Amino acid sequence: MKNRRFKMKKITFLLGLLLIVACKEVQKKPVETQVKTMEKPEVKLYTFSGGTVMVNNLELFSQDTTYHGQSKEFSDPFYVIVHPKGNLMWDAGLPENLVTAQEPFTTPNGNFTISRKQAVANQLKTIGLSKDDINYIALSHTHFDHTGHANEFENSVWLVQGAEYDFITSAEMMNSNSDLYNAIAKLNNVQRLNGDFDVFGDGTVVIKAMPGHTPGHQVLYLDLVENGPTLLTGDLYHLYENRMHKRVPSFNYDVAQTLKSMDVFEAFAKEKNAKVYIQHQKEDFNKMPKAPEYLK
Repeated sequence: MKNRRFKMKKITFLLGLLLIVACKEVQKKPVETQVKTMEKPEVKLYTFSGGTVMVNNLELFSQDTTYHGQSKEFSDPFYVIVHPKGNLMWDAGLPENLVTAQEPFTTPNGNFTISRKQAVANQLKTIGLSKDDINYIALSHTHFDHTGHANEFENSVWLVQGAEYDFITSAEMMNSNSDLYNAIAKLNNVQRLNGDFDVFGDGTVVIKAMPGHTPGHQVLYLDLVENGPTLLTGDLYHLYENRMHKRVPSFNYDVAQTLKSMDVFEAFAKEKNAKVYIQHQKEDFNKMPKAPEYLK
């Protein structure tokens, strides 16, 4: 019995010793945790000319007479955003019938002289895309200088604020300004938005509602690998001076709403430390990334 008890005590002692040693070994080895970091998708931005707008009456772009007697040439770009999950076209330039016109066209009221040199299909070829490759089209708003070739993308999903869609498809608009309506009439694959919209669900391509210029005006936020946080203004601003002094064009749909959108925009731009590009400002157009072939 004594030998048996002794053996049991010995076994118990050895097990305890092994347990202590095992615990020390565990303490020596740090617990390995795998922290999966989400890599930011590679989002590319290409900028194209959708034509040129010579503003013959710049006074239209302020509520007062600041620009009285002045004229200025505006760029009129459109953009293609290439994301691993799909492609988005932002804005659509001037009407493509200008490409075949021999002379620039001046609007009947004399306020604008417009021209366009290239068709969208040829422009897309420079980045290896066709019209069928554009999954989404989004317009900052539905004025004539942003909807030019929109109908070419009737198979794409049109991402539009509900307020803008109701505005442009209203009976009043069809009767009073049918040209504006006709420019988007073929876009029947509609996704109505109600505020901000994360296009691909990862925060890299986000449509931001900024009403005022029109009822459903919107801007575009991009988180680009090469350029970093980037904001395209649509027509929230047309000129550097208008951004600096918060000047609102005389033809805006709602002045108070525009001013509020400006405040929201600037707060967001500061939060993201974003580079802001005013789409109609030629200097900003020249800064934007372009396809190498497009520059030739």
